[in-house]
Amino acid sequence: MKVIETNIPGVVLLEPAFFGDARGYFAEIWKEQPQGPAPFNTHFVQQNESCSQKGVLRGLHFQRVPFAQAKLIRVLSGAIYDVAVDIRKSSPTFLQWVGAEISAENRRQIFIPRGFAHGFVALTDNTVINYLTDNPYAPTSEGAIRFDDPALNIQWPLDPATRLVSAKDANAPHSSQTDLFA
Repeated sequence: MKVIETNIPGVVLLEPAFFGDARGYFAEIWKEQPQGPAPFNTHFVQQNESCSQKGVLRGLHFQRVPFAQAKLIRVLSGAIYDVAVDIRKSSPTFLQWVGAEISAENRRQIFIPRGFAHGFVALTDNTVINYLTDNPYAPTSEGAIRFDDPALNIQWPLDPATRLVSAKDANAPHSSQTDLFA
């Protein structure tokens, strides 16, 4: 598996090797290595899947301690522009973000460690996202930041007029108005 570093340490793109023939293909998508380097030493406990139409923007979401989550995001059908925002106040990259296109075609995955807010916008209809988390979802630990927070200045693709955002996400607080990680 090829590991591609981003401009924020800990957030990495993963490119699994695919082996194909006339029958189809095989790929090892994830392999935990408890004694290995991050992210391979992450123990995932929950798997989630969502389907979105083109223009659906979900996020920016995170879980607070003690249910903070690392995530491994993969697209099974379609394409997304995926964003991870560093919300660790003690980090030298605090409130910086990484964005990457993840698609069924490019077969990339993105690993997002604990201490990050996560969001994405679907670039195609019927985009299916599958992701693993290392902590179960806990509604009482849920946190969010507005996707269009000016302090973040995220450069989302697609015309803002075509984006579909839930009321919950549209009314999320700005980063200065919510409890972030220490």
